[in-house]
Amino acid sequence: MPQLNDLSRSLVALDQDSTIIAVVELSQSSWLVAGVLPGIERQPRKKLEPSAERLLGLLHRWRDEAVRAGRNITRIALAFEAGRDGFWLARWLNARGVEAHVIHPSSVAVSREHRRAKTDRLDTELLKRAFLGWLRGERGHCSMARVPTIAEEDAKRPNRERECLVGERTRIVNRMKGALARLGIRNFKPTLRKAADRLATLHTPEGMPLPPNVLAELQRAMARLGFVVSQIREIEQARQKRLEQQPETGPHAMVRQLARVVGVGIETADMLVHEVLSRPMRDRKAVARYAGLTGSPDESGTKRREQGLARAGNARVRRGMIQLAWRFLLFQKDSALALWYRARTADSRVGTRKTMIVALARKLMIALWRFVTTGETLEGVVLRPAG
Repeated sequence: MPQLNDLSRSLVALDQDSTIIAVVELSQSSWLVAGVLPGIERQPRKKLEPSAERLLGLLHRWRDEAVRAGRNITRIALAFEAGRDGFWLARWLNARGVEAHVIHPSSVAVSREHRRAKTDRLDTELLKRAFLGWLRGERGHCSMARVPTIAEEDAKRPNRERECLVGERTRIVNRMKGALARLGIRNFKPTLRKAADRLATLHTPEGMPLPPNVLAELQRAMARLGFVVSQIREIEQARQKRLEQQPETGPHAMVRQLARVVGVGIETADMLVHEVLSRPMRDRKAVARYAGLTGSPDESGTKRREQGLARAGNARVRRGMIQLAWRFLLFQKDSALALWYRARTADSRVGTRKTMIVALARKLMIALWRFVTTGETLEGVVLRPAG
């Protein structure tokens, strides 16, 4: 039975005599639009400047041409690959009566020739064939990405901004430690509260104060570090305020429920909820696939081997879940999943623990998804008191 949110094929019957089909190859400098028009033998192709209004005008012009050819156009279906432009164009077109879809780029099969020709014209032909197969309801041609709302996209920004700021904080600290290590100073911690005041008192092993240029560089780095730390703190305080003001709204309730699991912090819970758990997933396989925790088997004849993680899902979720899986073993030693992991790594073979931690992360991801969506309890998992 087809699922309501099955994006691997279209669930709407295709009447090609009343449907204009178009694909767009997006780039920063121009858009190449190719179409299939009912009643018109030629398949038009038009290069436009990056403008949604120009694109909509072109689609309306093609519709008028098909009407003059004797066709009753009731549907305009358009598709383009996900990329730098995001989902705004799909939302804009859908609001103006155009059925817009966003294709997963990795789901479109391409030639495996060593050196294949690749141009925008050839790319539009490839997209057109894949999109036609998808519209006919056939599997395997391509898969569509779910178009999020502006509110859903905006909810991801604080966590992603914090991730960038934490990386910037680490880079600043490492540069400062590297500059001091060249002078033989290794006991200075830039993240301490009074680290800026200690800079002027530092001395090299020879008993000399810091050189003036190095001292000025470190003071500027400390100023940048303080600014980054204040922004991280601001993001965390704003998130805590939102959770307290709207504790029962959908995503916030999920964050609070997930944070009850001992070993899952508020930052991990917020990332998992807004990146994957609040999305309408079809089944457990879709959850694992979106999290990037599925394998990539290589089987041909008698050859059977596993190439490792497919890495086609959400990289943030994949990294977070593998880290959470190691932390889960530390804080939930008596849970069913931790016992399952220890039973399969008891042989102490080289590489077994590293391989099985991915399997544990996949099982844990599915268990947490069921926990926040259906309330299914986690066997043997210790929870914090509600509130």
